[in-house]
Amino acid sequence: MATQDFYAVLGVPDTATPIEIKKAYRKLAKQYHPDANPNNPQASEKFKALSEANGVLSDPAKKAKYDQMRKLGAFGGGFAPRGSGQPRGGPRPNAEEQFEYGDFGSFGLGDIFSSIFGGRSRQTASAPVGPENVEVTLPVPFRTAATGGKVPLTLAMNDVCATCGGTGAEPGATVTTCTECNGSGAISFGQGGFAVNRPCPVCRGRGTVPSKRCHTCHGSGELRTQRQILVTVPPATDNGNKVRLKGQGPRAKAGGPASDVLITFQVEPDRFFSREGLDVLCEVPVTLAQALMGSVIQVKTIGGAKVKLRIPAGTQPGRKFRIKGHGIEKSGQKGDQIVTVQVKLPETMTPEQEAALKDFASKMGS
Repeated sequence: MATQDFYAVLGVPDTATPIEIKKAYRKLAKQYHPDANPNNPQASEKFKALSEANGVLSDPAKKAKYDQMRKLGAFGGGFAPRGSGQPRGGPRPNAEEQFEYGDFGSFGLGDIFSSIFGGRSRQTASAPVGPENVEVTLPVPFRTAATGGKVPLTLAMNDVCATCGGTGAEPGATVTTCTECNGSGAISFGQGGFAVNRPCPVCRGRGTVPSKRCHTCHGSGELRTQRQILVTVPPATDNGNKVRLKGQGPRAKAGGPASDVLITFQVEPDRFFSREGLDVLCEVPVTLAQALMGSVIQVKTIGGAKVKLRIPAGTQPGRKFRIKGHGIEKSGQKGDQIVTVQVKLPETMTPEQEAALKDFASKMGS
């Protein structure tokens, strides 16, 4: 089957919006799906072409590269294989030679189509490919990030179906080689001296077709699941720190290794504590009498303990006190806790309090 213009395949102009492309594909895919046309090879071919076109035009990055290639004439005779007529503007190299046009650099057309359509090179086409790593952002309470601890994480992911093990076949069903792709799992769309490989729409890239599809996953080989993970948060974790959980992601089909979970920590603010390096900062309110006459107050620390802090007489608002060794510990170093005193003034006073304050002020002024 010769490669067609993807816009023509979907029946949309090259100015179509992503919504228009999506609507066109859904309508045609429903009409030509192999399940709806079991004995119609033409419908199967049409469905393959629709899947190929949608796979490129629905992806902004692939679509941009495809449009560049389309302007160069790669889908309308702009490049000619050996022995063919030369296009206007002089000879162009064929698919097996090198070229340097546009923004694609200097490499073969096979490499270009690999980058556009997500294909793999001939050397790695048969190599098993595991599931992609899962990347998540995990909110962490400030105190847990400072001292370390564990935080639960619920992961929603596509995982291998436990019933069929990812084969898509009902247990006990017979599995035969896919006649559409002859067991390769891929369909080749070729024109001239190059070809584009895409997963076979009949066997979904497996190369085999079961006599009966798995009743749990309906033949897809995977299910949307939720997994509970208890994530260990290292002490002194800062906002944006990352950790990798090996083998905690989706399992690979055919018994391959599971992927990893990449976690980025997002430290939540605390109502009492903040952080500056390894030092922990906090503000403590004291009364006017405590500030004027001195006092001993209790201050809670990041570790959960309470320590006594002496406030000397005549303490000014905003004065800072350092509590040694009660900060964050990292690599053998430990910060301090910095306490800022905020004097809380009374909104109203009784006549007795007002008289006492005036008497105190007069004595201070004499």
